[in-house]
Amino acid sequence: MTGAARVLLVDDHMLIREMLQERLKSEGFEVLATGDTTVAIELAFDLQPDVAVLDIDMPGRSTFEVARVLHAESPDTRVVFLSAYVRDAYIEQALAVQASGYLCKCEPLEEILAAIGAVAGGATCYSRKVLRRIVIEGSRARLAEEPVTRSSLLTNRERDVLLHVARGLSQQQVAHVLDISIKTVQHHLEGVMDKLEIHDRVELARYAIREGIVEP
Repeated sequence: MTGAARVLLVDDHMLIREMLQERLKSEGFEVLATGDTTVAIELAFDLQPDVAVLDIDMPGRSTFEVARVLHAESPDTRVVFLSAYVRDAYIEQALAVQASGYLCKCEPLEEILAAIGAVAGGATCYSRKVLRRIVIEGSRARLAEEPVTRSSLLTNRERDVLLHVARGLSQQQVAHVLDISIKTVQHHLEGVMDKLEIHDRVELARYAIREGIVEP
Protein backbone atom coordinates (compact mmCIF):
# COMPACT_ATOMS: atom_id res chain seq x y z
CA MET A 1 0.00 0.00 0.00
CA THR A 2 1.32 3.42 -0.93
CA GLY A 3 0.42 6.59 0.97
CA ALA A 4 -1.58 6.91 4.15
CA ALA A 5 -4.18 4.27 4.81
CA ARG A 6 -7.71 5.66 4.58
CA VAL A 7 -9.97 4.73 7.47
CA LEU A 8 -13.71 5.21 7.82
CA LEU A 9 -14.62 5.26 11.52
CA VAL A 10 -18.29 4.64 12.39
CA ASP A 11 -19.30 4.92 16.06
CA ASP A 12 -22.28 6.70 17.60
CA HIS A 13 -20.41 7.42 20.84
CA MET A 14 -18.90 10.83 20.11
CA LEU A 15 -16.13 10.67 22.71
CA ILE A 16 -14.92 7.28 21.51
CA ARG A 17 -15.20 8.34 17.87
CA GLU A 18 -13.25 11.56 18.40
CA MET A 19 -10.59 9.86 20.52
CA LEU A 20 -9.99 7.14 17.94
CA GLN A 21 -10.04 9.65 15.12
CA GLU A 22 -7.43 11.82 16.82
CA ARG A 23 -5.15 8.90 17.64
CA LEU A 24 -5.45 7.38 14.17
CA LYS A 25 -4.57 10.72 12.59
CA SER A 26 -1.57 11.04 14.90
CA GLU A 27 -0.43 7.63 13.60
CA GLY A 28 -0.57 8.89 10.02
CA PHE A 29 -3.96 7.56 8.91
CA GLU A 30 -6.37 9.56 6.77
CA VAL A 31 -9.62 9.40 8.74
CA LEU A 32 -13.25 10.22 8.10
CA ALA A 33 -15.64 9.62 10.98
CA THR A 34 -19.39 9.53 11.49
CA GLY A 35 -21.98 8.32 13.95
CA ASP A 36 -24.58 7.59 11.26
CA THR A 37 -24.70 4.32 9.31
CA THR A 38 -26.43 5.88 6.29
CA VAL A 39 -23.78 8.59 6.08
CA ALA A 40 -21.14 5.88 6.48
CA ILE A 41 -22.28 4.20 3.27
CA GLU A 42 -22.21 7.53 1.42
CA LEU A 43 -18.71 8.29 2.72
CA ALA A 44 -17.48 4.83 1.77
CA PHE A 45 -18.80 5.27 -1.76
CA ASP A 46 -16.93 8.59 -2.09
CA LEU A 47 -13.75 7.73 -0.15
CA GLN A 48 -13.34 4.03 -1.01
CA PRO A 49 -11.50 3.57 2.31
CA ASP A 50 -8.91 0.89 2.93
CA VAL A 51 -10.55 0.04 6.27
CA ALA A 52 -14.01 0.64 7.69
CA VAL A 53 -14.16 0.37 11.48
CA LEU A 54 -17.78 -0.24 12.48
CA ASP A 55 -19.16 -0.15 16.00
CA ILE A 56 -21.56 -3.10 16.19
CA ASP A 57 -24.09 -1.54 18.55
CA MET A 58 -25.40 1.33 16.45
CA PRO A 59 -28.87 2.85 16.13
CA GLY A 60 -30.69 2.60 12.83
CA ARG A 61 -29.36 0.38 10.07
CA SER A 62 -27.54 -2.75 11.24
CA THR A 63 -23.78 -2.44 10.82
CA PHE A 64 -23.72 -6.03 9.55
CA GLU A 65 -25.98 -4.88 6.73
CA VAL A 66 -23.70 -1.85 6.26
CA ALA A 67 -20.77 -4.26 5.90
CA ARG A 68 -22.60 -6.13 3.13
CA VAL A 69 -23.26 -2.86 1.30
CA LEU A 70 -19.63 -1.80 1.69
CA HIS A 71 -18.44 -5.06 0.16
CA ALA A 72 -20.68 -4.37 -2.83
CA GLU A 73 -19.98 -0.64 -3.18
CA SER A 74 -16.32 -0.66 -2.14
CA PRO A 75 -15.02 -4.25 -2.56
CA ASP A 76 -11.44 -3.36 -1.61
CA THR A 77 -12.52 -1.96 1.76
CA ARG A 78 -11.67 -4.27 4.66
CA VAL A 79 -14.22 -4.23 7.48
CA VAL A 80 -13.35 -4.33 11.17
CA PHE A 81 -16.02 -4.55 13.84
CA LEU A 82 -15.50 -2.78 17.14
CA SER A 83 -17.67 -3.59 20.15
CA ALA A 84 -17.85 -3.47 23.93
CA TYR A 85 -19.36 -6.98 23.78
CA VAL A 86 -18.04 -10.34 22.65
CA ARG A 87 -21.15 -12.38 21.87
CA ASP A 88 -21.42 -15.48 19.74
CA ALA A 89 -24.30 -13.96 17.75
CA TYR A 90 -22.16 -10.93 16.90
CA ILE A 91 -19.10 -13.04 16.04
CA GLU A 92 -21.16 -15.31 13.82
CA GLN A 93 -22.60 -12.36 11.90
CA ALA A 94 -19.19 -10.70 11.59
CA LEU A 95 -17.73 -13.87 10.11
CA ALA A 96 -20.74 -14.22 7.81
CA VAL A 97 -20.04 -10.80 6.24
CA GLN A 98 -16.34 -11.69 5.87
CA ALA A 99 -15.04 -9.14 8.33
CA SER A 100 -11.28 -8.77 8.54
CA GLY A 101 -11.39 -8.22 12.27
CA TYR A 102 -13.43 -8.09 15.45
CA LEU A 103 -11.93 -5.90 18.16
CA CYS A 104 -13.14 -5.46 21.72
CA LYS A 105 -13.25 -1.95 23.17
CA CYS A 106 -11.84 -3.38 26.40
CA GLU A 107 -8.48 -3.90 24.67
CA PRO A 108 -5.74 -1.28 25.21
CA LEU A 109 -6.05 1.57 22.71
CA GLU A 110 -2.56 0.87 21.38
CA GLU A 111 -3.59 -2.69 20.48
CA ILE A 112 -6.72 -1.48 18.71
CA LEU A 113 -4.70 1.02 16.69
CA ALA A 114 -2.10 -1.63 15.84
CA ALA A 115 -4.84 -4.04 14.74
CA ILE A 116 -6.43 -1.44 12.46
CA GLY A 117 -3.03 -0.78 10.93
CA ALA A 118 -2.44 -4.50 10.43
CA VAL A 119 -5.83 -4.92 8.73
CA ALA A 120 -5.01 -1.98 6.44
CA GLY A 121 -1.88 -3.91 5.49
CA GLY A 122 -3.88 -7.01 4.59
CA ALA A 123 -3.91 -8.93 7.88
CA THR A 124 -6.88 -10.32 9.79
CA CYS A 125 -7.09 -9.38 13.48
CA TYR A 126 -9.27 -10.50 16.37
CA SER A 127 -9.19 -9.55 20.02
CA ARG A 128 -8.04 -12.25 22.43
CA LYS A 129 -11.59 -12.78 23.75
CA VAL A 130 -12.80 -13.37 20.20
CA LEU A 131 -9.94 -15.75 19.38
CA ARG A 132 -11.06 -17.96 22.27
CA ARG A 133 -14.46 -18.36 20.56
CA ILE A 134 -13.35 -19.12 16.99
CA VAL A 135 -11.36 -21.64 14.99
CA ILE A 136 -9.24 -20.35 12.11
CA GLU A 137 -8.88 -22.77 9.21
CA GLY A 138 -6.65 -21.39 6.50
CA SER A 139 -8.17 -18.12 5.31
CA ARG A 140 -11.51 -18.85 6.98
CA ALA A 141 -12.75 -18.64 10.56
CA ARG A 142 -15.75 -20.15 12.29
CA LEU A 143 -17.19 -20.34 15.78
CA ALA A 144 -15.59 -23.04 17.87
CA GLU A 145 -18.98 -24.17 19.14
CA GLU A 146 -22.63 -23.67 18.31
CA PRO A 147 -23.63 -20.05 19.04
CA VAL A 148 -24.57 -19.42 22.66
CA THR A 149 -26.42 -16.13 23.00
CA ARG A 150 -27.66 -14.37 26.10
CA SER A 151 -31.18 -14.59 24.73
CA SER A 152 -30.97 -18.37 25.18
CA LEU A 153 -30.87 -17.73 28.94
CA LEU A 154 -34.35 -16.20 28.91
CA THR A 155 -37.41 -18.18 29.96
CA ASN A 156 -40.38 -18.31 27.59
CA ARG A 157 -42.25 -15.78 29.73
CA GLU A 158 -39.25 -13.44 29.82
CA ARG A 159 -39.03 -13.62 26.02
CA ASP A 160 -42.75 -12.76 25.83
CA VAL A 161 -42.21 -9.72 28.06
CA LEU A 162 -39.16 -8.65 26.03
CA LEU A 163 -41.13 -9.02 22.79
CA HIS A 164 -43.91 -6.71 23.93
CA VAL A 165 -41.62 -4.19 25.61
CA ALA A 166 -39.58 -4.02 22.41
CA ARG A 167 -42.79 -3.29 20.51
CA GLY A 168 -43.29 -0.23 22.71
CA LEU A 169 -45.97 -1.50 25.09
CA SER A 170 -46.07 -0.11 28.61
CA GLN A 171 -45.79 -2.48 31.57
CA GLN A 172 -49.53 -2.10 32.14
CA GLN A 173 -50.25 -3.01 28.51
CA VAL A 174 -47.90 -6.01 28.70
CA ALA A 175 -49.70 -7.18 31.83
CA HIS A 176 -53.04 -6.93 30.01
CA VAL A 177 -51.83 -8.77 26.90
CA LEU A 178 -50.20 -11.59 28.89
CA ASP A 179 -52.96 -11.65 31.50
CA ILE A 180 -50.55 -11.29 34.41
CA SER A 181 -50.07 -8.64 37.10
CA ILE A 182 -47.92 -5.56 36.62
CA LYS A 183 -45.77 -6.78 39.50
CA THR A 184 -45.14 -10.03 37.61
CA VAL A 185 -44.26 -8.07 34.47
CA GLN A 186 -41.79 -6.01 36.49
CA HIS A 187 -40.27 -9.19 37.93
CA HIS A 188 -39.79 -10.74 34.48
CA LEU A 189 -38.45 -7.48 33.04
CA GLU A 190 -35.86 -7.29 35.80
CA GLY A 191 -34.85 -10.85 34.94
CA VAL A 192 -34.52 -9.95 31.27
CA MET A 193 -32.37 -6.91 32.03
CA ASP A 194 -30.11 -8.82 34.41
CA LYS A 195 -29.57 -11.72 32.01
CA LEU A 196 -28.96 -9.50 28.99
CA GLU A 197 -27.00 -6.92 30.99
CA ILE A 198 -29.12 -4.22 29.41
CA HIS A 199 -30.92 -1.77 31.69
CA ASP A 200 -32.61 0.58 29.24
CA ARG A 201 -35.85 0.02 27.32
CA VAL A 202 -34.51 1.54 24.10
CA GLU A 203 -31.45 -0.70 24.23
CA LEU A 204 -33.69 -3.69 24.93
CA ALA A 205 -35.69 -2.90 21.80
CA ARG A 206 -32.54 -2.63 19.72
CA TYR A 207 -31.29 -5.94 21.11
CA ALA A 208 -34.61 -7.67 20.35
CA ILE A 209 -34.46 -6.45 16.75
CA ARG A 210 -30.85 -7.59 16.29
CA GLU A 211 -31.62 -11.04 17.71
CA GLY A 212 -34.72 -11.45 15.55
CA ILE A 213 -37.03 -11.57 18.59
CA VAL A 214 -39.10 -8.75 17.11
CA GLU A 215 -39.30 -7.35 13.60
CA PRO A 216 -37.96 -3.77 13.15
